[in-house]
Amino acid sequence: MRPGSPSGGSGAPRPRAWMRASDGSASLEFVTAGLLLLVPLVYLALAIASIQGGALAVEGAARHAARVFVEAPDVASARARAAETVAVALADYGLPAHAAHVEILCRPAPADCLRRGGLVTVAVRSSVPLPLLPDVGGLDRGASLPVESAATQRVSRFWGAS
Repeated sequence: MRPGSPSGGSGAPRPRAWMRASDGSASLEFVTAGLLLLVPLVYLALAIASIQGGALAVEGAARHAARVFVEAPDVASARARAAETVAVALADYGLPAHAAHVEILCRPAPADCLRRGGLVTVAVRSSVPLPLLPDVGGLDRGASLPVESAATQRVSRFWGAS
């Protein structure tokens, strides 16, 4: 036997006791580490997708509401049509319309929103709840992120000319 040889002279190395005790634990460690890393990564992807969907919802709602507003025959029907447009756009993305705040600003004169060449800005604010949170104790309302968007449309210089 050579000094320092683990084989004891037979030529084949003998397994050590600690190596025999850890047989099969690599797959267990891989699964455990994989779950510890994979579950938060999947939740992060779901949360980002939910937030992106909410951002797209308010952006589309503001843009379409501004378009509908400037094409209405009068201010009262313009406000009603804009509110309905926001509700439909948010419902397409699964957000409740009652939770959204819509603000309509008119320039140059707030009293005359549908003045030829005027600008109408529609701002929509809402909050996007994070996915997979229970409704217990208001946790779902507390863990939500605000999203907002604004869109501006010009009233046609031919508005009311027909």
